[in-house]
Amino acid sequence: MNLHAVKSIYYFEMARAWRTLFQSLISPVISTCLYFIVFGSAIGSRINDIDGVSYGAFIVPGLIMLSLLTESISNASFGIYLPRFTGTIYEVLSAPVSHVEITIGYVGAAASKSVVLGCIILATAGLFVPIEIAHPLWMLAFMILTAVSFSLFGFIIGIWADGFERLQIIPLVIVTPLAFLGGTFYSIDMLPPMWRTITLFNPVVYLVSGFRWSFYENADVDVALSLAMIGLFLTACMITVSWIFKTGYRLKP
Repeated sequence: MNLHAVKSIYYFEMARAWRTLFQSLISPVISTCLYFIVFGSAIGSRINDIDGVSYGAFIVPGLIMLSLLTESISNASFGIYLPRFTGTIYEVLSAPVSHVEITIGYVGAAASKSVVLGCIILATAGLFVPIEIAHPLWMLAFMILTAVSFSLFGFIIGIWADGFERLQIIPLVIVTPLAFLGGTFYSIDMLPPMWRTITLFNPVVYLVSGFRWSFYENADVDVALSLAMIGLFLTACMITVSWIFKTGYRLKP
């Protein structure tokens, strides 16, 4: 393992976050504050407690997970697309660095930024509503697994995209709607039986449910199933990344 190469890529990507501080950290936090003002205060005050948890506190895990998904994809996809766009990716590929080390550097930085953002949003949420974390270690585990999984997914999107427009297609058209329909602002138990069954085909449901369980011990689906779904998605992304480097898809002329 070439740790010097991994650290070089990692530090470079982390430094980019400081150069774009407003976009990387401040903007998502402001958006989350607006969600709390609108949903937590204006609407939440008119909604009864859900499983003994106030609505404002209930949506905290969902909002953190929503930010994790979108920011992990955005950070990783832009991080690998930019060197492809400028042509500097060929310098990386020609260096004595394996595809595993390249992936760890880019994905590790993207996941780190997302986890830091998630922690900041959690601290910000504490200013609006009282929060209790029943299983802090599991909360951190769900946060890290989700950040790594979707950073890998974003890494794949960044390699697949052949323009800046394509970087936004999947996050905007697929991931964000799935996140909003995945129990971010409600429990799927509140849905009619038919729609609840349909919702179970949404993979984001398992992420939000498992993460919310770590806070309030309330889950829409079994926690073990949530972990299995995250592991399955992570494995699929790792296999895809391995295939990309093996075939040179979108990396080699």
